Amino acid sequence: MELLLLSNSTLPGEAFFHWPQAHVQAFLAGRTRLGFVPLAAMPAQQPAYVDKVRAVFDAMGVELVPLLNDGNAGKALDTCDAVAVGGGNSFHLLRELYKSGLVRSITAKVRAGMPYVGWSAGSNVACPTIMTTNDMPVVEPPSLRAMHLIPFQINPHYTEATIAGHGGETRDQRLAEFLEANQQIPVVGLREGSLLQVSGQRITLKGRDMKLFRHGQEALVVPDGSSFRSDLSDLGHPRPAGA
Repeated sequence: MELLLLSNSTLPGEAFFHWPQAHVQAFLAGRTRLGFVPLAAMPAQQPAYVDKVRAVFDAMGVELVPLLNDGNAGKALDTCDAVAVGGGNSFHLLRELYKSGLVRSITAKVRAGMPYVGWSAGSNVACPTIMTTNDMPVVEPPSLRAMHLIPFQINPHYTEATIAGHGGETRDQRLAEFLEANQQIPVVGLREGSLLQVSGQRITLKGRDMKLFRHGQEALVVPDGSSFRSDLSDLGHPRPAGA
C-alpha cells in the first residue's frame, strides 16, 4: 500500500494546503485523476470545500473527482487513479463513509495499490479506529472501527501545549486513557506540519518529530526523517514508565 498521512492541511499564516503541496505532488507521481472525499465537512459546507481543494489540485494538473454520499461514489472511485480524504469532523466522516459504502470500496482499492492521501480526519480513518481523534462526536457512526490501513492509531494536531487557566486534561492524559483501555494498540502523536509516508512495509516521517505512545512505557520521541517498519517494531523499546 502507498499512503500519505498528514497531521493537518494548513499551518497558521499560510495559504490553504501550502506546506504539504510539494509532498503530495511528488507522492501522486503523475497521476491525474484524484477522487476526493469531502464528507468530514457538514453537507452545506461540502460544495465550498470541494471548490477549495479543487483549486489546489488544479494547480498540480490533477483533476478532482468529488466522492459524495449520493449513490454514485463507488462508480466515481472506479474512474480514479488515487484517492484523498479531507479533514473536518471524524465522526461525521466515518458515518458518511459507512452510509455511502466508501469505507469498504476505498479500503479495497488502497489495499490493491491505489495511492491514498489523508489529512486530519482523513488520517484518522486510515487507522484501526477513530478513537484518537480530537473531534466532538456530533453524529453517531455505525461503529468506531475505521479502514485499518495501518496497524496503529494517529492523533493528528498533536501538541503538549496547555492553555493557561484551563483545567481539562492534556492531550497526553487523553492518550493515556486510550492506552489503558486499548493496551495493544500504539498511538502516534503527529505534530502539525508533519506526515507519515507509507510505502509497503516501511514508513518515513517527514516534517517534524513525532511521539510514539505505548501502554506502560515512556513516550518515545522519533526524529524527523526516521524510517521504520509499518508495525513500529523497530522503533526501540522504551523503558517502562517510572523505571
